[in-house]
Amino acid sequence: MKTFIRVVELWVPDRTRMRLEFGGGLYGEGLSAFRAVSEDLRFGYDEGLPGKAWASGHPVILTKFANSYFKRTDQALAAGLTCGVAVPVFAGEFLQAVMVLFCGDDEAHVGAIELWHNDPDTSHEMGLVDGYYGTADMFEFNSRHTRFPRGFGLPGRTWKAGLPLIIKDLHNARSFLRWQEAAEVGINLGVGVPYRTGSDQSWVLTFLSAQATPIARRFEIWVPNEARSALVCRAGDCSAQTDLAALYADKSIAKGDGGIGGAWATGMPALNDDLARDGSIAAAEARAAGLSQMVALPVIGSAGLDAVLAWYL
Repeated sequence: MKTFIRVVELWVPDRTRMRLEFGGGLYGEGLSAFRAVSEDLRFGYDEGLPGKAWASGHPVILTKFANSYFKRTDQALAAGLTCGVAVPVFAGEFLQAVMVLFCGDDEAHVGAIELWHNDPDTSHEMGLVDGYYGTADMFEFNSRHTRFPRGFGLPGRTWKAGLPLIIKDLHNARSFLRWQEAAEVGINLGVGVPYRTGSDQSWVLTFLSAQATPIARRFEIWVPNEARSALVCRAGDCSAQTDLAALYADKSIAKGDGGIGGAWATGMPALNDDLARDGSIAAAEARAAGLSQMVALPVIGSAGLDAVLAWYL
């Protein structure tokens, strides 16, 4: 089963901290040529997709590679990649890393990715910056003409919560305000990821996918417990219909434990292409389900870690 997210890359400052170099990646089947090209690249400030996110200071979405600042257009198109998103991770004003996600679809694989933004000086609502919708033309039209108040729809609810959010069965979820259009194109799952900058600007990334093309094979949201002594699983979704709430009901992850605990300890995204090297309960359960690759993205608030979003390819 193909996933909507096909590639995840990590770009980190080199020893001069003036350029970004390849810091690892996870690549789906048939993408070895794209990886080979990527490993040798370097990006300066405001150069390419990673450099653009660095300079912007917030997530960047690129829905068309051709005739843009993107550096690997021919290789991406040959690999069937159709859009990219770059998420910078900062410690104060200093860049720690840029995570880049590449997605792919075709006529048989439906997915959408969106970037929403609120500027409190100009609006009380969140509007669409840009999005990739594939062949879902009507869904795209309605999305581009919709704005979400805080607490409404997937973007507004994610914005209000300040935490990653998963909405399942979108065709039955009245909290997803575009449920009718989503049902028409088969989109049934949404994941929202919040992002705040020091200037009070708020951003939300949303991933929307159909059952035949899950965003990833499994999603998990881990948050600190009340004592902030460990992470507990707040929500999740698995394409194999595993009951993650029951699976992790009495389980936790300590700071520094595996990729998820490591993302908490370091504030850095983590990529793992061999879960046998990860000793956490999450990795053990993922291996038991036949999963082998994991991504952990820390969501950092003003007072420290708010959550770790983990997904498995």
